[in-house]
Amino acid sequence: MEMLLGDAEVVAAARRLRPDEDVADALARVAWSVVAEPGDAVAGTLIGELGAADALGIAFGGSRQGTFALLDAAGSGSRALSEARKRWRPRADPRAVRDALRSAHDVGAALLIPGDPHWPHALDDLGVNAPTVLWVRGRAELLVAEPRASLVGARASSGYGEHVAAELAGDLAATGTVIVSGGAYGIDGAAHRAALGVSGATVAFLAGGVDRAYPAGHQSLIRQIAAEGAVVSEPPCGAAPTKWRFLARNRLIAALGHATVVIEAGWRSGSLNTAGHAAALGRPLGAVPGPVTSAASAGCHRLLREYDAQCVTSAQEVRELWGMGAGSSSSARPVDPDRIRLLDAMSTRARTSVDELARRSGLGPDRVRALLGLLELEGEVQRDDGGWRRIPAARGA
Repeated sequence: MEMLLGDAEVVAAARRLRPDEDVADALARVAWSVVAEPGDAVAGTLIGELGAADALGIAFGGSRQGTFALLDAAGSGSRALSEARKRWRPRADPRAVRDALRSAHDVGAALLIPGDPHWPHALDDLGVNAPTVLWVRGRAELLVAEPRASLVGARASSGYGEHVAAELAGDLAATGTVIVSGGAYGIDGAAHRAALGVSGATVAFLAGGVDRAYPAGHQSLIRQIAAEGAVVSEPPCGAAPTKWRFLARNRLIAALGHATVVIEAGWRSGSLNTAGHAAALGRPLGAVPGPVTSAASAGCHRLLREYDAQCVTSAQEVRELWGMGAGSSSSARPVDPDRIRLLDAMSTRARTSVDELARRSGLGPDRVRALLGLLELEGEVQRDDGGWRRIPAARGA
């Protein structure tokens, strides 16, 4: 922390975003957004108990009585902190903090931290997995406006799905509901456009930095949302959208909405991940039925059957969800998030070293080696003298 406060360029960049405040806490939180992946529970525990600045000191070699005790209370301990330090150290560079702040200033993004008037307390329900900061382009006040509906669905949507998404989002937005989604192709895009089309409010959560419009085909849409609504991200400016960050982003979409509605989704759609977060948080969950012969609606039918989601066919039925309890979550086998992050960091062509994979994934080198061993046994990765690479999936798989 002393290194950050002693760097005049870093402090100056922070003051441009928060000119009227003591920048120490904001700088510490920005540093955490750089070194830790979204939803890092060890980071969240330390910050929650010690504050962002003191937690940063503990993270990079300091000690404090009771640190391991508070981590033990959260279900971890000294080993968890040791592993976390290995994840964080490769990213501990004041220049990355400075670059994130500069890029945010260049694109007109605001830095939102807990305690700010527009900080969305709904996200605090995520506990130790809550975000440390949020980067916002546009109308930050929409994050606390009410009511808010999270509308999500498949990227590879059908005409039916996009029609329903537009009908629901347009009706809801026209009557004052903030439409929350992920800015992706398909259902997300249809929902955002419909909200903008009736001069309504919409919020798009991105998996990468708010200075990087993704997907590329939605650059114009994301610019419009930034101008008329709000574009929000948890990773700092400059951060690339990765598979893990998309999954982590989904928890924010679920937490911000007063209810989550899945409009169209395949059997293994990422939208089911958002639905799972909504159910775990106690948020009402709805699903739009489709033709029983449509693979594009199989995930929605699964939610209706396994998650006790409410059947939604109109905007009025979405509004009725506000006063309802959440459905129960299914007992599907969880996927190891570290595995997703590591595979996402690998290429099918170029060989990559363990140290570079640790830096890209945010995992400790020992954890990377352990996972690589398992993935090699499962035929997912291959090693040679040049390093590790991912084995391409067979066509049709």
